[in-house]
Amino acid sequence: MGGTHLLLALVLHLSIFFSIYASNVHIVYMGERHHSEPQITQDSHHGILSDVLGSKEAATASMLYSYRHGFSGFAAVLTEAQAKLIADFPGVVRVIPNHILRLHTTRSWDFLRLEPETACGLLWKSQSGSGSIIGIMDTGVWPESKSFKEDGMDDIPSHWKGICQEGEGFNRSNCNRKLIGARWYIKGYEAEYGSLDTSSVFEFLSPRDAVGHGTHTSSIAAGAFVRNASFLGLARGLARGGAHDARISVYKVCWATGGCSSADLLAAFDDAISDGVDVISVSLGSSPPLAPYIEDVVAIGSFHAVDKGIVVVCSAGNSGPYPQTIQNTAPWLTTVAASTIDRAFPIAITLGNNWTFVGQSLYSGEQEDRFYPLVYAEDIALVDVDYNKARSCDTESLNATLARGKVVLCFQSQLQNPVASALETVREVEGIALIFAQFPTNDVITSMAIPCVQVDFEIGTVLLNYIEKVRNPVVKFGLTKTTIGTLISPEVAFFSSRGPSSLSPSILKPDIAAPGMNILASWSPASSSTDMGLRAPPLNFKIESGTSMACPHISGIVALLKSIHPHWSPAAIKSALITTASIKDEYGQNMAAEGSPHKIADPFDYGGGHVDPNKAADPGLIYDTRIKDHISFLCSMGYNNSAISSMTRHRIICNKTSWSQVDLNLPSISIPHLRKPLTVSRTVTNVGPVTSVYIAHVEAPPGVMVSVKPWILLFNSTVKKQKFKVSFFSQLRVQGRYSFGSLSWTDGVHVVRIPLVVRTVIDEFYMDS
Repeated sequence: MGGTHLLLALVLHLSIFFSIYASNVHIVYMGERHHSEPQITQDSHHGILSDVLGSKEAATASMLYSYRHGFSGFAAVLTEAQAKLIADFPGVVRVIPNHILRLHTTRSWDFLRLEPETACGLLWKSQSGSGSIIGIMDTGVWPESKSFKEDGMDDIPSHWKGICQEGEGFNRSNCNRKLIGARWYIKGYEAEYGSLDTSSVFEFLSPRDAVGHGTHTSSIAAGAFVRNASFLGLARGLARGGAHDARISVYKVCWATGGCSSADLLAAFDDAISDGVDVISVSLGSSPPLAPYIEDVVAIGSFHAVDKGIVVVCSAGNSGPYPQTIQNTAPWLTTVAASTIDRAFPIAITLGNNWTFVGQSLYSGEQEDRFYPLVYAEDIALVDVDYNKARSCDTESLNATLARGKVVLCFQSQLQNPVASALETVREVEGIALIFAQFPTNDVITSMAIPCVQVDFEIGTVLLNYIEKVRNPVVKFGLTKTTIGTLISPEVAFFSSRGPSSLSPSILKPDIAAPGMNILASWSPASSSTDMGLRAPPLNFKIESGTSMACPHISGIVALLKSIHPHWSPAAIKSALITTASIKDEYGQNMAAEGSPHKIADPFDYGGGHVDPNKAADPGLIYDTRIKDHISFLCSMGYNNSAISSMTRHRIICNKTSWSQVDLNLPSISIPHLRKPLTVSRTVTNVGPVTSVYIAHVEAPPGVMVSVKPWILLFNSTVKKQKFKVSFFSQLRVQGRYSFGSLSWTDGVHVVRIPLVVRTVIDEFYMDS
């Protein structure tokens, strides 16, 4: 008993000792700054610490951060006793114990609430997609990446029939139970451009990725868990793909020169269908004018893949925010727009007058904590250079003598001069950094050579006014940080291509939106070992933006859905994604679209909405289509019988008067020319509880009357499909613009929502013009 009491007393003594004397990080918050000069504020923080710790040296060793720009406070290593002492100092609002927050790398999957530890979620139900195979048509793969390790994976699915094709720097041993297949295609490319000269461009004549893009998209879709991943220390955390137990087969169809041959792409589709993939992910396309579907290799290849039950997912293109820029518009494809996530990379910009602003940057190199001269690009333009070209820092527009060693402020032009071009220009004239004022967007460019800080036009204008009013304008930067939850998300990305389709406006595109901005994923260390002339360490992970990154997010989700519903058609899976998508941001507000400060996103921005993976697993009802429906659609496009027969391998005789495009059984209704009352039909299939009752709810597009018959749908063991009609009547007698609404079926548990898109037109408008 005495020993026990002695032990308890010792434990109690130690606990008291550590509670008083053990040091931990504390945040001393002091509210608004009392001094305009940051250095004075920082000195006051050191003064408080010196008083408590007994010396300036101890204060310097203890101090971690001095918060001196936006507010006052500091972080320091303190004992509990010291923290309590500081809490009583004048001006101290609160002393807050430091908490370790959970950082995420491929943040997009947590943002989509697709979390491995969530019981009964989509990942759990699908066993993380272990039975699915995703074919990636891109620039190849870096097989040594940790994202493609096979640890813990079981046998390769029995339906896999593909190969691991060897080539330069790539042999069969590079494939495993994760990366189960690899092929490369160059014949079409070389027939067009001649032999690829690997002495002038760094490339591998094999499935090995010299570019990085294919490795990036592959790991987004199905990368394995990689802990402590980051881009040069930014966005550090756990990286993973959506279907992290799914298998990957790569089809290298694009090369380091930027070319992707149609012939090679079609060969890849052909092989992928034969190999036994379940999903094909294609992050490429052609800009408008769009080729007819019977001439578009993506449309053709995917038509055959879909006919075999393979879901084909494509990127929407990066030509936004302008309308009619959407690519990959065939109705059998799932076309993906890009959205933002809630992660940001803020960096402080401090002027010589102590004004501080916040931009965004992906620069993580070393920089001195001092001021540098700040100049406006137009003021240092070469003689006879157009001022619009100079202010946006176009190629060969700046005077190197005046730019050398300075921070250059540039403004994006109306012609959308990209930040990458400005960054290269500033680097070539030996500018020390770039501040780029641009249209509001959260897209951040990677910069390793010199700092590149992106701001909106409002901050850019303030900086310009400062330059004009001060004799010797100067600026300095803080360190780039990684923050989560500081941006309202999702929003449709500025660059994401928009509808309506310029080829078939009766087919709503895009179909769905998914994260595509500032996405961290695996990269090829062979790619871009130099960044704008600066030798850089090989990158194993990189942050990239584009609908190319959004596409594999949907591909990974589709792989999960295929694991749960192996017999669902591609159209059924697309329907599940669209009808369960959200049109709200994380705060319950209507989603916005970058490109205008106050623009509410609409179906031309995001299709059905932003993907909600867990809801897609249980959609309640689906809108299904079969190959015969797609054939009827091709007939409605006016293609001749022989062309369609060649494409579909069926003898086709089109009856153009018997079918309308608006009757294609899609989970959307798009009417680009409503001249008179119109009725369209749809059929839904019950995939929820056998006995169900659904009631219609309509939000009519402004200026249009909408009715649904019947407005109640009853399902039971014998009635699994129900047809209904939707009638539209315009209340406008003038030429209208597109307006948007929705039709939802609900049983009290499921909400099966589809977008309604209508434009009223009048014949007189066309006759007068």
